Amino acid sequence: MSKNHFILTAVEALPDYRLRLTYADGQVLQADLSDWIHTTQALVALKDTALFTKAKVGFGGHGVDWIEDELDLGADNLRNLAIEQAGGIGHERIWNWLHETGLTLEQAAEALGISRRMLIYYRDGEKPIPRSIWLACLGWEAVRPKGRDLPMRIPSAREYAAAHA
Repeated sequence: MSKNHFILTAVEALPDYRLRLTYADGQVLQADLSDWIHTTQALVALKDTALFTKAKVGFGGHGVDWIEDELDLGADNLRNLAIEQAGGIGHERIWNWLHETGLTLEQAAEALGISRRMLIYYRDGEKPIPRSIWLACLGWEAVRPKGRDLPMRIPSAREYAAAHA
């Protein structure tokens, strides 16, 4: 993506496999990569702290490079990780929710009671996702309403299982 909020302008390697990420929109975030490094085969080389400290902004600011064209991470994925680790709701949750539910943007926006444009802002990471919107996504998934009528109660465990079979 070419949006400023996914373009890195600076990266700094910090102790304990953390990165300080500065984005073109002015956001400065920290991402802890220790779990990814210890559980992802493709990142195992980053256990070497000498290599980890060589983190630099990749081509066009679209990622962090350690070994050019060989070992890098996307700026959008890193931003999502940093937001989630800070207690926020990363944009990838909306992407996944849309995929898992099979809703179109129009259907999802209507289900959440927001405009299609606002849903796109959330999905694309252009605006922070309010907790209420994520809770609405989870609620929709729990009850899977049919049509425009919202259910009047939460389904029982049996009803929930039947609706998700």
